[in-house]
Amino acid sequence: MADTFSESIAASAQAFKLILQGFTLIPIIHYEIAFVCFLIIFIYNFLEFHFFHDVLTLFQGSPVSLTYNSASEIYHGVASKCRLLHGRYLVTPWLSSPHVQTTFLHFHGRPPAVNYRRKLFHASDGGTFALDWLKSSDVLGGSTCEDNAGLRHDKTPILIVIPGLTSDSSAAYIKHLAYSTAERGWDVVICNHRGLGGVSVTSDCFYNAGWTKDTRDVINDLHREYPNAPLFVVGTSIGANILLTHKIRNKAGMQACRFFHVLEANCYDPRHASC
Repeated sequence: MADTFSESIAASAQAFKLILQGFTLIPIIHYEIAFVCFLIIFIYNFLEFHFFHDVLTLFQGSPVSLTYNSASEIYHGVASKCRLLHGRYLVTPWLSSPHVQTTFLHFHGRPPAVNYRRKLFHASDGGTFALDWLKSSDVLGGSTCEDNAGLRHDKTPILIVIPGLTSDSSAAYIKHLAYSTAERGWDVVICNHRGLGGVSVTSDCFYNAGWTKDTRDVINDLHREYPNAPLFVVGTSIGANILLTHKIRNKAGMQACRFFHVLEANCYDPRHASC
């Protein structure tokens, strides 16, 4: 019995040794190729590339999916007339990854040169954050009325931009958005998050997706300062989260101070959101 067990162990060891010898006979170049293939597959999935899917669909793109209220005046007046929202979306083949797109824009976005006018906003809890203005007159030329009487009668539309998680007014995509909007005759104000944009943290409160007080205070302050100017708010990424949460929590306030809002690249589906 013992001899049989010993022979079995010896046979197993011999088989294992033969397997190792077999692996050593495989040229090293084959292992290198296998490693490179594994690395490519890992990166392809980790960075969420969809190039091969685009190839298999003959680069036809995907239809844009819209969720909207069919009775909405904004939809019939704006979205229904925008052909881009009713076409198909196809990315540049060599940028077929959302992460690569973000990186490319950050380093090669070639943002326009903008000169913001900074105003520090002091919150009631002692917090401080920066409001960076880009007036249409700064881009198109012309005079700007700064007296209180002139501001109260100013009807120039104002776009409030709430940036993403680590973005501020210096981000390339924010500069593109601000400049292109100012070119169309609007005033733009970037509502930087606390601790960003070169402003130190001055209170024990920091920004997060559920912190809406700063947004609410800025909207109310601008409404008081520019009562005749229509207000529009765009939130990107975590800024979209903040804006959506503000909308849900402050429905009554939104009726008293009407403004239009857009959620861009929201981090979660607003149709299933709850607060």
